[in-house]
Amino acid sequence: MPDTYTKHADLLEHNRTAWDTLARQQAEWSQPVSPEIIARARRGEWQIHLTPGKLPADWLPDVQGKRILCLASAGGQQAPVLAAAGAEVTVFDLSRGQLEKDRYVAERDGLTLTLIEGDMCDLSAFGAESFDYIIHPISNQYVPDIRPVWQGCYRILASGGKLLSSFFNPVVFIGDRAAEYAEQGIIRPRFSLPYSDIKDLQADELAAKQKRGEALIFGHSLNQQIGGQLAAGFRLCGFYEDQQPNPRFLIERYMPTFIATCAIK
Repeated sequence: MPDTYTKHADLLEHNRTAWDTLARQQAEWSQPVSPEIIARARRGEWQIHLTPGKLPADWLPDVQGKRILCLASAGGQQAPVLAAAGAEVTVFDLSRGQLEKDRYVAERDGLTLTLIEGDMCDLSAFGAESFDYIIHPISNQYVPDIRPVWQGCYRILASGGKLLSSFFNPVVFIGDRAAEYAEQGIIRPRFSLPYSDIKDLQADELAAKQKRGEALIFGHSLNQQIGGQLAAGFRLCGFYEDQQPNPRFLIERYMPTFIATCAIK
């Protein structure tokens, strides 16, 4: 592991800076919802997303008065909608820039949100059984070990509470990303799972990614993603796959690469 990332804190700071930059650039997950969406949510017409497609209705049927944690999912999207629908919402995210998106919507539309900056691997800020639902959309690829995430979620959920999470099918992490292979229609395996930018990229590749200010990622196996939830004590009660609408990798043209799970405590 390069000297610059010998500590978890160094990795957190790098990825925090990367997401703060994306927030300033109004990236896809940094675009606050409109006042019209908030108005519809107040009328009971709302929808949030774990993946590009619609969330199954029975996964989150009634949020009125429910205590909901939006975990590593700031950006002015899910949390304001849930708050407008009547939930008591807390947002916990590493990026100050992303949290500011939620603050902006809350102030614009008169919503109450609790915003806390922190690491998804350390949920010690919350007491046991603090929440009825946890919403955790595609974000745990930014930490090298997701076991603390699942364990922390289980501890802070009330009995009968639900964890709604999403992540990438790990197949997206194994291929060589050289442009010439994609142009030839070739999917060439290069990396093994679990994947790590820090350990698996060549030194020059990692340095170039760091110089571009891109977040460093980790590809977790299905055993770590789904098996990890089960090992933490959860019972899986829902599962679906979803297609990438804007494929970045060749494999995404041929199979759904988003996975969403609903787990109950």
